Amino acid sequence: MHGVAGAREGALTAVLVAPDRALAQQFRDAAAEPKVFEILAELKEYVAAPTLEMRLRQIQPDVLLIDLASDFDTAAGLIQAASSVQPPIQVVGLHYKPDPEVVIRCFRSGASEFLAVPFEAGAQREAAARIRRLRAPEAGRPQEAGSLIAFAPTKPGSGASTICTQAAFALKRQTGRRVLLIDLDLQSASVAFHLKLRPTYSVLDAIERSSRLDPGTWSALVVQAGGIDVLAAPEQPVADGLEATGLHDVLEYSRMMYDWVAVDLPSVFHPHSLLALSEVDTALLVSTAELVSLHMTRRAVGMLTHLGFGSDRFQMVVNRMERGAGLSVGDMEKIFSCPVLATLPEDPQPVHRTVTRAEPLGGECELGRALEQMVKRIQGLAVPAARVKGPAADGRTVTAEL
Repeated sequence: MHGVAGAREGALTAVLVAPDRALAQQFRDAAAEPKVFEILAELKEYVAAPTLEMRLRQIQPDVLLIDLASDFDTAAGLIQAASSVQPPIQVVGLHYKPDPEVVIRCFRSGASEFLAVPFEAGAQREAAARIRRLRAPEAGRPQEAGSLIAFAPTKPGSGASTICTQAAFALKRQTGRRVLLIDLDLQSASVAFHLKLRPTYSVLDAIERSSRLDPGTWSALVVQAGGIDVLAAPEQPVADGLEATGLHDVLEYSRMMYDWVAVDLPSVFHPHSLLALSEVDTALLVSTAELVSLHMTRRAVGMLTHLGFGSDRFQMVVNRMERGAGLSVGDMEKIFSCPVLATLPEDPQPVHRTVTRAEPLGGECELGRALEQMVKRIQGLAVPAARVKGPAADGRTVTAEL
């Protein structure tokens, strides 16, 4: 074991355990550029758990970097040993490739992060950022649960997925807080498509593991895009119903991990949406100004009211509103007995550009400015409302046939 003096300010100090010397060299070379990990000491072979614990207590690094490729079972035992050290040592597993089975086993053993060759600088920085959040919560981060805002179209094709995605980006820009975007539209999976993501896992994997979620497992389930975390829908369409308890657990865990959670839903009439709407703080019903869409909105408001959702639980967002439209905001609020949170203008070129380039809308276009104003109003809805559980306010039972 040999030490490396002079840890760079801002870097996470680390002990490296790597019998595979080629893997160790690749990591050291890759770590030299981002400078987010500073290796204070190195073990060239696996040691007994008590020996490792002793060395960790002596050196007191922020992180244990461990080679998983040489002998996974032995490495897993050392990961568990490191977790017993006080103060806690975060563990990063190292391997040649991100094999899904290895990644899951790594996290189940107690590791916080997983990095694979070529150990890209961006991946190192993201892992280090998550580790810092685990070690010390962000300054000023609220201790209460985060807010869940759902976007559900009253008619397919209303643009709810685009609005939900752009709202998540705007929340990150405006608040600087942790933001999660969940795609629960299991048939279209449009969020991953728009953001050009190819996630290994999906929201269904999160629901399947809902009873044993932890920060390490969660970091494997989500992907990053533009500063926000994304829990994507599966790539292949899924028609089966969601398991209600698992969905509840995933959404509640999201509240613990994030300040803001934006949930993209299928049509408000879909059973998945009805399940999710009973969990979120505020639902935004996305419509357009065309007659059929407005008719569907009226039906949606009536259905939600019949199911016992209070009028403070949902509002309208009218998308693609053309200048000189016959109905004013006041007219729509009277007709639908539903507040209109925002109207968004018809602005096709910026939408096409942002989808093509997989980038956030900026304030240089009319739609971008309207979205920014909408998100400011969303922040005013941040106080969680009492969520509908079991019997509705008038004695009816809220159910969704799956």
